[in-house]
Amino acid sequence: MLEAHIVKARPAFVVDVTIRLDRGERLGLFGASGAGKSTVLSCLAGLEIPDGGEIRFDGALLFPPNAPLYRRAIAYLTQSDSLFPHLTVGENVGFGLRNHERAAASRWLEELKNRLGLGPIWSRRARLISGGQARRVALARMLARRPPLVLLDEPFTALDRPTMSELIDTLLEWHRSLGFTLIAVDHRPEILARLCTRAAAIESGRIVQEGSWPAIAANPATPLLARLLAPV
Repeated sequence: MLEAHIVKARPAFVVDVTIRLDRGERLGLFGASGAGKSTVLSCLAGLEIPDGGEIRFDGALLFPPNAPLYRRAIAYLTQSDSLFPHLTVGENVGFGLRNHERAAASRWLEELKNRLGLGPIWSRRARLISGGQARRVALARMLARRPPLVLLDEPFTALDRPTMSELIDTLLEWHRSLGFTLIAVDHRPEILARLCTRAAAIESGRIVQEGSWPAIAANPATPLLARLLAPV
């Protein structure tokens, strides 16, 4: 279970968000650019230190004090692939695995390689692959340790629609088999509606509405939310 109350000051407002998720739930954080969505994920991942609140996951206290990254059983995928250009695709995927984990994870890494179509580029340097291939590598690296909590921050930016749709289907299939808890951020409601069963709408650092996607779309709580959810 994830129980998080995050307070973090920003120049224009204070992010003050509470999230409670059971194991395996999928939550979409939705809102306008600059609403505080990425701040929430960054604090959960340990890349930013909250100014207040408390974060617990599966009984472990992650804040306060701020737990080091190696103690957080969390995978975080952002818009940036952040691959090591001088390493091969295979080395990038397995980079976060400790030596004693590699043998146990060999079959899982093979599945990631095959399902994401990385076999033909497995030995290629990351600097030589395309943007779409780099997204797949980043996804494989994120899942290599079979994390119990997955954070996605607009991970499908700049991908074409068929590739995006394929990766979403793959993520959902692995969610069914691995049972990880998922929090996804995106400015496109149609993506979050596919990825997540629950939604939380954020405006100026506060959650203004929670519920299922159909319920929120049918009756948005604020004028801004109604505009964001309006068909293009």
